[in-house]
Amino acid sequence: MTAPPATLAAATGRRGPVLVVLCLVQFMLVLDDTVVNVALPSIRDELGFGTAGLAWVVNAYFLAFGGLLLLFGRMADLLGRRRVFLTGVAVFGVASLACGLAQEPWQLVAGRFAQGAGSAMASPAALSLITLLYPGTEERAKALGIWGGIAGLGGTMGVVISGALTDLTSWRWIFLINLPVAALALVLLPRLVGESRSPHRARLDVPGAVLGTGAVISLVYGLLQAEGTGWGDTAVVGPLILAAVLAVAFLVVETRTAEPLVPLSFLASRIRAVANGTSLLFSAAFYAMAFLLMIHLQTVLGYDPLKTGFAYLPFGAGILAGMWLSSRALIRLGLRPALVLGLLISAAGLLLLSGVAPGDAYVSGVLPGMLVTSLGCGLSHPALAVAAVTDTNEENAGLGSAFLTSVQQVGGAVGLAVLVTLAARRGDDPAGSADPLRAATEGFSFALTVAAGLLVLGALVVVTLLGRGRAPRG
Repeated sequence: MTAPPATLAAATGRRGPVLVVLCLVQFMLVLDDTVVNVALPSIRDELGFGTAGLAWVVNAYFLAFGGLLLLFGRMADLLGRRRVFLTGVAVFGVASLACGLAQEPWQLVAGRFAQGAGSAMASPAALSLITLLYPGTEERAKALGIWGGIAGLGGTMGVVISGALTDLTSWRWIFLINLPVAALALVLLPRLVGESRSPHRARLDVPGAVLGTGAVISLVYGLLQAEGTGWGDTAVVGPLILAAVLAVAFLVVETRTAEPLVPLSFLASRIRAVANGTSLLFSAAFYAMAFLLMIHLQTVLGYDPLKTGFAYLPFGAGILAGMWLSSRALIRLGLRPALVLGLLISAAGLLLLSGVAPGDAYVSGVLPGMLVTSLGCGLSHPALAVAAVTDTNEENAGLGSAFLTSVQQVGGAVGLAVLVTLAARRGDDPAGSADPLRAATEGFSFALTVAAGLLVLGALVVVTLLGRGRAPRG
């Protein structure tokens, strides 16, 4: 039987330490989404990667993380959220050690895939534990505000930490620094939180798991391939068609299975549907922004990796400020106004960033847009998490958390594939400009303007489809 909520944390006072440990692990997991980006040239030179193989240092993590989330999220509900979380952290720690010690390209790629699999176990299990530990509307908003802000901060700090460690020590330390965090979580969490699983002891829907996982992996793989080969290439079209076929088969199987992996009733919730759809747009915009801005700072403004990392620090400060405001906005304004406000502030920030041109100073050119964008990100991310786990319970908290995280990963892959391609194509045909820096700037500006449009579209979706109300239910 599932333990009552009191056993999730033996006393109310322990929820704080549990939240700290879970957020620390989430910071580590999100960090590894971006931590390799600045270090890629050093990795290429030391291990002898080719151009195509080097991309898989990034892609292997995305592929495993995005593809396995639904499977492991549901397993957390059925087998135990603490158990799956701790298993994921252990897998991630061992994989990080393997990455740090890699001597051949294939060893690093395999380690990155294993890191992604560990993340897919730990991340939704952790979010579902937080959702259940904080059932009240206000306390959940505050807890998920901290969670969302820390996740956003991890994505930003990956660039900072990568630049610093690569310049000052070795790229291997971007993986080895994960080991103390993983060890700390494995030691502390079993002492702080009890087991939690669905009271309904259902069997895992194996056909649904195979089809759903295959559909997401095929989709993410096709989108990742589009970055380098173009949308018409067989390596892109084939996986995307396969993803569509598997998705249709998945829906057919789920309608005929007594205990489906994703019950259709779960997908029927309007607030969760709007939250996940908006998260897709949000993630597409911000993953692309982070990648494009990093490249723009180095290639157009001439920053070295370490300077690029430190240039990102104010982004983290803006996220923390937005995170602090987010729970208050949710409680005082309600979900819909808080979400719309955050999305529109983010869109305004992206438009400011899109104007950064060669020769612009950091303080007057880069910093204003970065601060506005990060403030909006900090406001939006926690609100989206609150909406996406609304009405989840002991039965399906892991599924709800996994669905949101999977959507974010797919959105990130879409953003990188589409917006980076748009930037490259616009930069290749800069309307007659002969200056390569101006050409690159035009591509950067166009892509960030499109990203801002995605956030405005998300705000319109929220205004149109999300019902009125001061706050979501717990």
